[in-house]
Amino acid sequence: MAISSVRSKGGMKSRLMAIMSYLGILCFVPLLRNKDDEFVHFHAKQGLVIWMWSVLAIFAIYLPVMGTWLFSFSTLAVLVLSTIGVISAALNRAWKLPLIYSVSNRI
Repeated sequence: MAISSVRSKGGMKSRLMAIMSYLGILCFVPLLRNKDDEFVHFHAKQGLVIWMWSVLAIFAIYLPVMGTWLFSFSTLAVLVLSTIGVISAALNRAWKLPLIYSVSNRI
């Protein structure tokens, strides 16, 4: 996990908005309200990718044979990555989450 050079300048409000980025559909609040804060925007984009993964995982249930396994794996991965993201934001850091950062960088 690499650390980005992005730092928070907005204090506690920026941290709380960055933490909100990893709480499911709430990722849209910081994404739409804090476009000028680079720290919050960094976390919001990663949170959006994680949320999209969780939505796609729901559809995996309907796949024959591998569906439940894929759903279980995705749920665990989303939970772990969201937890790491919340910790990163709470510590005022911008950790590049594996796989998630490369996708979020294209948004």
